[in-house]
Amino acid sequence: MSEAMTLRSAGPLMTQELLTVENLSLEVQGPHGNVTLIDDVSFSVGAGEVVGLVGESGSGKTVTSLSVMQLLPHNSQLSGSVRLDGKELTTMSRRELGKVRGVELSMIFQEPRRSLNPAFTVGDQIAESVRQHQGASRKEAWARAVDLMDLVEIDDPSQRAHQYPHELSGGMCQRVMIAMALACDPKMLIADEPTTALDATVQKQVLELILRIQEASGIGVLLITHDLGVVAEVCDRAIVMYAGRIVESGPVLDLFDNPQHPYTAGLIHSMPDVVRHEKKMGAIPGVVPQPDQFISACRFAARCPYAAPECLDGFVPLQPTPRGGQVRCIRSGTLDLSEAFYD
Repeated sequence: MSEAMTLRSAGPLMTQELLTVENLSLEVQGPHGNVTLIDDVSFSVGAGEVVGLVGESGSGKTVTSLSVMQLLPHNSQLSGSVRLDGKELTTMSRRELGKVRGVELSMIFQEPRRSLNPAFTVGDQIAESVRQHQGASRKEAWARAVDLMDLVEIDDPSQRAHQYPHELSGGMCQRVMIAMALACDPKMLIADEPTTALDATVQKQVLELILRIQEASGIGVLLITHDLGVVAEVCDRAIVMYAGRIVESGPVLDLFDNPQHPYTAGLIHSMPDVVRHEKKMGAIPGVVPQPDQFISACRFAARCPYAAPECLDGFVPLQPTPRGGQVRCIRSGTLDLSEAFYD
């Protein structure tokens, strides 16, 4: 592993469970019938914990987060359970969800410029959330918006609050999105690829900002990313998704030191060693299958150099690992994954 990447020290193992997802599956109606996007997904996030949800594009990460938020199209069918601090979200009415989203459960979306309204100043957009959910006056909400912009380290927040999204850089827009997500002091924050399209320096600043806020407030954070370097730096635990299923999960240190699934090993070996260049960067052959191509057996078998005939015999369940994680691989524990996917 590169010396440029520092693994975050493991915090306390699960404290109070804040977000609990059990057996979550999502189907959408397509032109040729129903298609499953996520399949039997279960995980939890504790108060004061940062959990990374990682995988290639198309693995189901963002769909999982939208399912947790209950932000789904009308042609979808969700099954399973999503509990926030003991409250079941899947059975709530739209009105009840409106009192939870943005208040107890907030989300930072990808591409902040597309999420911000170009017709309103950023201060107005932050203040609107405060007015709607906390019943503050216009003056009080504006003051809160300026304070939040100062919290997320935007220079001269009183002046910037009067600006429109197109007048701000991508990094500043992302900070505005973080301010909006924190406006009502949520218990749980979902950050969906919060550093997408930002340069490396700004990425680091945004991640450090999220981590400082998390540590100061004790909120739970579900961080969605395709970048294992980000997971290594800021997360306590990691969940690896592939083709709509969880294939491995566990403490970050264990996952990097001793991956149990070939897909996890492939992702790790695909990371460049920018310091010593001791190893050639690996590559996982092929691409993530489309949802209408998902099979009931191991969905990674077609890309896996260790696949055996029995991998396609039937459904592969998640099994516990020796260090408290889980893995979905019938050959787990019998493989040497230290050089996986190298030519």
